[in-house]
Amino acid sequence: MSSLRALCVFCASASGHDPLWTQAAFELGSVLASREIELVYGGSKVGLMGTVADAVLAGGGRVRGVIPHVLVDLEVAHNGCTELHVVDRCIRARP
Repeated sequence: MSSLRALCVFCASASGHDPLWTQAAFELGSVLASREIELVYGGSKVGLMGTVADAVLAGGGRVRGVIPHVLVDLEVAHNGCTELHVVDRCIRARP
């Protein structure tokens, strides 16, 4: 087991035009699962974020999603997450 217990991934909720990005997202998720590193991410089932989460779950890993309620209402939440935290709104950091 790795000394790193969790990794937060922030990436696109779209897959883009180059399939290499989707492949890289899947490989990242597979590596996280194989090293027993929990994924913490935006909670979406779509795009690259969904691909990373799906790969972690397929490898038997843990996935913790954090998603605003408005996106749950738009039906983009990943219901397969180990834990899914629904928050009222996004808070933007001030520069």
